[in-house]
Amino acid sequence: MQRVAAGRSHTAFIDARHIGKVDAGGARLAVEHLVETGRTRIAMVNGPTQNAAAQNRAAGTVEALAEAGLELVGGTPLSGDWSEHWGREAAALLLRRGLEFDAVFAASDQIARGVADALRESSKRIPQDVAVVGVDNWDVMVAASRPPLTTVDLNLAQIGHRAADILLDIVGGQPVEPGVRLVPCTLVKRESSALS
Repeated sequence: MQRVAAGRSHTAFIDARHIGKVDAGGARLAVEHLVETGRTRIAMVNGPTQNAAAQNRAAGTVEALAEAGLELVGGTPLSGDWSEHWGREAAALLLRRGLEFDAVFAASDQIARGVADALRESSKRIPQDVAVVGVDNWDVMVAASRPPLTTVDLNLAQIGHRAADILLDIVGGQPVEPGVRLVPCTLVKRESSALS
């Protein structure tokens, strides 16, 4: 059940008493993909700094960049809310600051769509000038994004099914083995990060 890329595990997990995602692993998948496509100046547009998923995605991003011998453009992620509006604002901020970047990893598909829209409106070609990758694989966002968005799928439906099975076992009085159940994160490649 574990997806391994380049010797590293990228998974979400289900504990018998706790449900969660290893967001850092998804961020690693995104950054490794961007690096593999030749991107070396990667910015991150994140969710709220107090949010655990945003914190974990930022940590995974910085770690994956460091392993590739790279640093995050601007030194730290740009943090805001989980919205297209924030993605637009963040892209405009990156451009106003005059930072050179050839990729943006956005911590959600909503943010990524806002980033992509703002970059396109600023005459940046996606993916030729700037690649964009999001997180969630939310059909509505990825399909409506122009071009269609590369994204990390956290496989929430599978996590939900596995969690429901565990809950039904508990309610039914069945023994539940403690421990971690691994559910893979996957990178769904679309045009927003294709090789230029």
